[in-house]
Amino acid sequence: MITSRLLLREISRSKSTRFLSSLTSFEPKPEQRTRELIDKIIRVDQAGELAADRIYAGQMAVLGRTDVGPTIQHMWDEEKAHLAKFNELIPKYKARPSILLPLWNVAGFALGAGTALLGKEAAMACTVAVEAVIGEHYNNQLRDLMEHADQTKDKDLIETIKKFRDDENQHHDTGLANNAEQAPFYQGLTSAIKMGCRLGIYVAERI
Repeated sequence: MITSRLLLREISRSKSTRFLSSLTSFEPKPEQRTRELIDKIIRVDQAGELAADRIYAGQMAVLGRTDVGPTIQHMWDEEKAHLAKFNELIPKYKARPSILLPLWNVAGFALGAGTALLGKEAAMACTVAVEAVIGEHYNNQLRDLMEHADQTKDKDLIETIKKFRDDENQHHDTGLANNAEQAPFYQGLTSAIKMGCRLGIYVAERI
């Protein structure tokens, strides 16, 4: 009798443990994971394109009347189009914008103007560094979307990121063609900017 009671008690305890375990090990459905992925992508990309827009605005404020001004203006115009598209996608996907948009605004302009004050080569080095990170970032997002997103429903987002990735790669090459590597302390400067960009991406994905 005692043995039977102990056995029943142990079975009851085992069932309770499994039930509690099932509650704590709950995993979101694939649709929810995809929704969270897209929310993160649109949030960080809007923030990144805002920062890029302000970087070129800062460069133009310093170098707009120099011989490299038209080149910067062309890249800036493309970044404006990128930002406008992500501003459109935020409400379309009901994505949550980064609460740090004012910070990205100020930091972007400061980076653009600050490097431009070092000379047009440093401004182009900034472009090379930023666009290298962004091109890599967009490629990572495309891999995630190809694996998890609905290729029909989310086709517009996927095609948008592909196009913007190609634009950013072109900006990177434009920077190299305009003597970016002749900037003072090129390696140190670009490494520091890349590190800052990667940190910004990490933060903007979450906040």
